[in-house]
Amino acid sequence: MTYNGESLGVFIVPTGIGAAIGGYAGDASRYARLFSNFSKLIVNPNVVNAGCFSGIDDNMLYVEGFAIDEFFKGKINLIESRHNKIGVVFDKSIPQEILNIHINTINAVKTVYDIDIKDYLVTEESAKVEFYLDDSGISTGCVKNIRTILNSAKKLVDNDCEAIAVVCLFEEDNINADYANGIGVDPVGGVEAIISHCVTKELNVPCAHAPAFRNYEISTKIVNQKAAAEYITPTFLPCVLLGLNNAPKLAKSGDITLNNVDYLIVPAGALGCIPVLEALENHIQVYAVEENVTVLNVTNASMHKTCGINIVSTYKDCLELIKNEHKEVNS
Repeated sequence: MTYNGESLGVFIVPTGIGAAIGGYAGDASRYARLFSNFSKLIVNPNVVNAGCFSGIDDNMLYVEGFAIDEFFKGKINLIESRHNKIGVVFDKSIPQEILNIHINTINAVKTVYDIDIKDYLVTEESAKVEFYLDDSGISTGCVKNIRTILNSAKKLVDNDCEAIAVVCLFEEDNINADYANGIGVDPVGGVEAIISHCVTKELNVPCAHAPAFRNYEISTKIVNQKAAAEYITPTFLPCVLLGLNNAPKLAKSGDITLNNVDYLIVPAGALGCIPVLEALENHIQVYAVEENVTVLNVTNASMHKTCGINIVSTYKDCLELIKNEHKEVNS
């Protein structure tokens, strides 16, 4: 079940569930990089996105959540890609001075990293994004005018863009004040996932979202280190562009199939997601990490699963277990 002679893992931290690791600004990156040093690794953007930073490396495959679900269902394959042509969609609601910051960001990323950002468009209408925490404490929301985003994204794809970044205006009324202290749920993550899911589903291209806020002043207060990356920049677009640059293409046939996957790693309380259920059906080993606590409580016990899931205390323990099992298989 290897890919090009190398083990292939999937490292997921679902968005907007208050994960103790991966629920903030790229704070799961250092854990994911332990595994990418050992094997090729599929990650969702939430794992590595960190504002003006990114935890992505050359041995990671940056795959949006809807595409990961479809991949585990066996409906799409992944084709490794380098130097994608990226299109950027900006919400018409974004004030001009904030849009200017993002245009400067695009030009800086193009200059420093030689990323091919082919074009950007401003939507014809406001996207009207709302975000909040539901009764269970999970981040969610709605986009009242998703069609205007999709229309602009389609124009970019029709103009040969291979990946789409979206930047929508988020009003700050519902920001979780505790987030800066490394407590609770990132309130914008859930609706960001909704936006990227819609674009990927409709256009079958990699997509990721970065929020824009009216207040673009950099905070001078000391915040928790897990949230710090988001408090030293007025734009969160760089990490999205860095991830999409080498995001794999999505196709009915291609290099990487579900049959290539050796293992899946998820928080121990988030076992109800499609990748876990499909992995178990396809006899792919699932590792549930207990140190990554979330607001969810979908555990091995609650699912009444007796096999196929390894409960491990920490990510480091998980890595050692996978390495040892790999040695046994190859000995």
